[in-house]
Amino acid sequence: MTVSNTLLPAPGMPGDEPLVSVDEQPPVGGRRRRRRKESSPEDAPDRGILSSADRSKRGIRIGTTLTHGILLVLLIIAGLGPLLWLAKSAITPTADTLQQPMAIFPNGVDWANLSTAWSTVHIDVQFMNTIWVALGSWLVQMIVATTGGYALSVLRPKYGPFLFGLILCTLFVPAVVLLVPLYLTILNPPLLGTSLINTFWAVWLPAGASAFNVVIVKRFFDNLPREVFEAARTDGAGPFRLFWSIVLPMSKPILGVASVFAIIAAWKDYLWPLLVLRDPAIQPLSVRLPTLQNAIELDVYLAALAISTLIPVVIFIIFQKLFLSGAGLGGAVKG
Repeated sequence: MTVSNTLLPAPGMPGDEPLVSVDEQPPVGGRRRRRRKESSPEDAPDRGILSSADRSKRGIRIGTTLTHGILLVLLIIAGLGPLLWLAKSAITPTADTLQQPMAIFPNGVDWANLSTAWSTVHIDVQFMNTIWVALGSWLVQMIVATTGGYALSVLRPKYGPFLFGLILCTLFVPAVVLLVPLYLTILNPPLLGTSLINTFWAVWLPAGASAFNVVIVKRFFDNLPREVFEAARTDGAGPFRLFWSIVLPMSKPILGVASVFAIIAAWKDYLWPLLVLRDPAIQPLSVRLPTLQNAIELDVYLAALAISTLIPVVIFIIFQKLFLSGAGLGGAVKG
């Protein structure tokens, strides 16, 4: 007679140990026979170039540790070195920066450089202009990228592949070639009847035509589980509800990446704001600082540059977790 197996807790504290498979029919001698649980490939440790036996050797362990330390120091020097030097020079007198550029405060700290750059040179006005330009460009790019990627990836119209091919073709067109037609369009936009020169809309609207963001968002949407979309449609969710309540909450990683790209691109853009924002009162830092370079002292100019780098650094610190985490898909699919 065939007897089925059942799962019983292993000896020890009840509820703490995993269940093991035990035969209900004991063999001769009255002892039950336990079947050892087989290890799955997922339980195996990750294997790299060096095995655990190689790492246990003293010479190899010391060599890898030194290599990691040297690479870490080089990365810190290459990545943080320029920012740290700029922060140091922003509060260093001009004479010390020119005579001993690598010395650390040889003749003290001059905190007045920051206040002079902020108030006397009126960097505060250009700083706020830059924030408005970056926020508007970010909002327009996010609207175009998410809706475009949603339409091409989730809704999938019949003309979707052809339209996506046209979007990819625009990536091969140099941006300089588009300056003249884009400028003429902003100078006399259709349906508006008024020029957008010297308005933030002249920077915001062209920023939305970013094919790169549409492509990366669309590629991310392609990898989202279709079972969630079908379940939402079965529950009666329409296209807008599906986009707002399902797709966007699952897309936090790519939204963070696209946001960083959009804000950094708007923060450092020089040529296009120079063409359409002619009034110095509304120019961003990227346009105004090169103009002030020959009119102010070097230490004040470096202080203004240091102030202009605050927002990109803070934004990267805020969004860095979204680059490394896959939390956007967490909880989307059970099982």
